[in-house]
Amino acid sequence: AGFSFFPTRDPQLRKYAGQTGKAGGVYVTNVEPNTPAMKAGMQVGDVIMSIGNHEIDQNGNYVDPLYGKIDFTNLLSAHSYAGDVVAFQIQREGKPMELKVTLEHRDPKDYVSPPYALDEAPKYLVLGGLIFQELSRQYLKEWGPNWQREAPQRFVYLDRFQSELFPGEHRRIVILSQVLPANNTIGYDEFSYLTVTKVNGKEIKSLNDLSDAVKQPIEGGFIKIETEEDPKQIELDANSIAAEAPNLQENYGIQSLQRLD
Repeated sequence: AGFSFFPTRDPQLRKYAGQTGKAGGVYVTNVEPNTPAMKAGMQVGDVIMSIGNHEIDQNGNYVDPLYGKIDFTNLLSAHSYAGDVVAFQIQREGKPMELKVTLEHRDPKDYVSPPYALDEAPKYLVLGGLIFQELSRQYLKEWGPNWQREAPQRFVYLDRFQSELFPGEHRRIVILSQVLPANNTIGYDEFSYLTVTKVNGKEIKSLNDLSDAVKQPIEGGFIKIETEEDPKQIELDANSIAAEAPNLQENYGIQSLQRLD
């Protein structure tokens, strides 16, 4: 719907927002231009108390009849469709208001971390036993209904605040999601859930960027992978990766070492 939010567990945040009555809801931190939220009049500082007949708690959850307590965005992604008019009960400086938000279709390509995928298998690239993917809501939901608490918190943060962190950018966030034990990953087997920033000096904004960058090893025939988190840097021998690729596929039953389309 075009807005970002933050839980209201902090009583000081609730006081700052001027919230009155029962504690609960989420604090709106950003409203994207030309989105359903902005067109409906939503503003930064609003506290969303409920959507339809579903109250939202301080963590941003509501009680779903099937799944129990889960993230309120499920009401928009799974229970509503483009063209639906959804009632948002909000507080603005302590005053209750209702906003009528008309949902619109937004292509997944317009997101940094897409909230949904329609009949599209996840992209991936396997490099010497390192498995790289692009961050998405589909990936985060592999942690179950409580993914906002159970998934790696840096990834949840990047997903939630993608509009503020990458304003106007058409890009993806590439992550090292898993490491398969192999000859090329000795010493790296405990690493996972890392954000990739550069490969061989090239900034990485998609898996296609990564695929192109690894084809151009740096001096000495190495592939240098830089990450936001520790260890900050991973080095792999390009020739060794190529030589070991058939064994890696056979040992792990991997039909293809990449899916980029």
